[in-house]
Order: sequence, then structure tokens, then C-alpha cells
Amino acid sequence: MRRFLGATLVSAIALVLSPVHALEQPGREGSAVESFSSRLQTVLNSSGPASGAPTAFDTVASVELQPVLAQRYQRFRQDFPEVTWQVEPAAPTPDGRQTLSLRVRGAAESEGLNYALEASEQIAIRLEDGQLVEQELLAQQSLLRSGERPLAVNVAIPDVVLTGSRYDIDLIVEEPLGQALVAGGLIDLTDEQLSAQMRPNLPLAPQGGGGLFKSVQAPQQPGSQTWAVMLVHPDGVVTATKRVRVVSSN
Repeated sequence: MRRFLGATLVSAIALVLSPVHALEQPGREGSAVESFSSRLQTVLNSSGPASGAPTAFDTVASVELQPVLAQRYQRFRQDFPEVTWQVEPAAPTPDGRQTLSLRVRGAAESEGLNYALEASEQIAIRLEDGQLVEQELLAQQSLLRSGERPLAVNVAIPDVVLTGSRYDIDLIVEEPLGQALVAGGLIDLTDEQLSAQMRPNLPLAPQGGGGLFKSVQAPQQPGSQTWAVMLVHPDGVVTATKRVRVVSSN
């Protein structure tokens, strides 16, 4: 087994991925979202251990959210001290809610390995007086790769699936490793693991040189599943996470 560093990422890349709030009504912020996204990007890129500056979430979040934001952000920056954030307004949801697109690039170190980090997500937000008061995670994906030449992979996991359906989770090596010894595994991260920013142990089993290929089943109730995938190869480790929305067929 190996501890899954990516679980810290998936639970902390967002502003507040502890508990996810469903927004009750469409936002009316309009251009205010552009101003907010710019201010948020500045805070994320100028705060934390790497800069020595305090976390200035009081400028972008309500008083109720500030302690959660600061705690989770500092934990994230401890594991990922060298990152760059990009925050941009994205297309509104079909019901009119304003959204943000977040991207993170950088580096991390874990268990003696250096990782290259790529991650993205989309959240729906509600602002009051220019500050964040509610958010809902809509989509998330992350990729961590170690080694001097990170292994080229394709994360093939659907964004949305139907309740009760079976679907594939594939981590495909773009240039198959042939007879090389490869081990891999996956787990379904619980809400508790995500909220606590835990690093769960991920059981590994021998895999073919082409990657990891699994078939899983969606729950019977609408919601989401967050998958953590790991592939250990001769030159390093690849870890990935992906949030899958589970919707009703009705």
C-alpha cells in the first residue's frame, strides 16, 4: 500500500471543499464575479508558507467561512508549497448560477519523490457584498506525476454517469511500458476523507504495462463519487483524482 498524496489535493485545491453547499438560487453578481476572481487569484498566489504572508481570506470570504478557508489552505500549502493559481469566471450553470474555473500548477514532494502537479475544478458561487458566502463543487480533476520525465498518461473517467450504471475508470499510459513491472489501484474517497484532508492507504495490485483499467458501479442515489487512482511504474508514480457526478435517469 501507499499513502495517497492526491487526497490532500482533491480536498484542498478548492476554496472550501468541506462541506459542499448546494446553492438555493441563481446568483446575480454579473461583473462582480470578474472582480472577485481577480481578488481571489491574488490572495491564493500571495498567501501561505511559500510567501511568508498571512492568508488574507478576510478580503474575499464571509466571516463564517474565513477560519475554514485559512485552515484548509494552509494545510494544502504545506503539502504543495510551490504552486501557481489561475482563477477565471466560467459560463453560468443552466439554472443561472455564476461559476469559477480554478487551475493549479506546481510541484510537491512526498516519500522522497518530486511530483509535477496539474489540477482543475469548477465551482458555483454566491457572493454578497463582493465576498464568498456559498459554493458548490461542480467538477474536479487532478494529476500528480513523479520522475525526471513524468509519464504521459490519459485519465479516462466520465464527468457524469447515471445512478446504478456501470462505468469505466482508466488511467492509460500513452506509450505502453511493455514488460515493465507496474502496480496500480483505486479507491472511492469518502466525504469524511475529503473533509479531513486525509491521506488514505491505497492497495496496489500488479497491472499491465498499458495502464490501469477498472469497471465500477455508480450508487443508486444521485450525488457524486470521487475516485483516487495510483500507478507505480519503474521511473516513478502517477496519481490522479476525479469527481464524477451521479444523476438520476428520470
